[in-house]
Amino acid sequence: MNGTRVVPSDPLQQFFGGGGGPGVPQRFQERASGSGFVYRSNGLILTNNHVVPKGVSKITVVFANGDHVPGHVYSQNPAVDLALVKVDNYAKLPPPVEFGDSSKLNAGQWAIAVGEPFELKQSVSVGVVSGFNRDEPIQDDSGNSHLFRGMLQTSAPINPGNSGGPLVDDQGRLIGVNQSTANPQAGAQGIGFAIPSNLVRETAADLEKNQGKTINANGTGTGVGYLGVQLGPLDANVRAQINFPATEGNGVVVMQIPANGPAAKSDLAPGDVIQKINDKDVTKPDDIISVVKAMKPGQSVRLQVWSSGTKKLVVLTLGEQPADIYIQQQQQQNQ
Repeated sequence: MNGTRVVPSDPLQQFFGGGGGPGVPQRFQERASGSGFVYRSNGLILTNNHVVPKGVSKITVVFANGDHVPGHVYSQNPAVDLALVKVDNYAKLPPPVEFGDSSKLNAGQWAIAVGEPFELKQSVSVGVVSGFNRDEPIQDDSGNSHLFRGMLQTSAPINPGNSGGPLVDDQGRLIGVNQSTANPQAGAQGIGFAIPSNLVRETAADLEKNQGKTINANGTGTGVGYLGVQLGPLDANVRAQINFPATEGNGVVVMQIPANGPAAKSDLAPGDVIQKINDKDVTKPDDIISVVKAMKPGQSVRLQVWSSGTKKLVVLTLGEQPADIYIQQQQQQNQ
């Protein structure tokens, strides 16, 4: 990656920005670019995280007046797909964008996407707010799935190069940050997604406090706790196979432990029987699943385990449920 161009702007005159960045997932080329806008008068610029991917060596911020100003990545949050870029000592910095309240949006109201799609400079596309709280799975350039939840849907055309640019209302107030389009291979048209302004406001404030950090570096965006085990019922056949005595009562057997998950980092092993989670008795897999789902990534769980005739306490930190597992479960529930 040689560099990334981010173009800050303002609703109809100063929002126009750089182009060519991926509005849909694709391999990053040697040079990547996208759109952005001024967040703070101290030179902080907000854009999508995928516009400034990990390992970028150089950033050039191109303003609407044609000025090319060196910049650097200030902080990033891949799970939300937002990043702050900083330029220093630029006297002609445009004013920060005014934020709107995305919770007050109504379906059918105007939505204006600003950016540089396909390197077409100073482009504006107009549509309406089409829907709310959309969950959009996207693969990054490494093939990992990320789930972006609570997205704002718009009919305003969003194309490669719009990434990181503002979606504004008819008063020029930010209502979202343009992020992606629906899968074009499915023939979808007029379906674009933006990160709602209220989530942008919250995330940007957090990023501003964490200079030099990558927040939620391994986050998939699901926000759901993940134990990383495949569970099975403790039926008669399983009891016989693992020599689990009837005097031990009930539990749930660990069938498999996927690599790289939270459980893989503990001394939990296939064939172990989980009898309690957080001091609650366990009789079926759903007893564990429901407890874990109600917890957040980063929280700890206590498992009381029978293992080959001995008892042990396993304490592990929950990860974040991978997007592909989350999506698969949602699809099963909808069938």
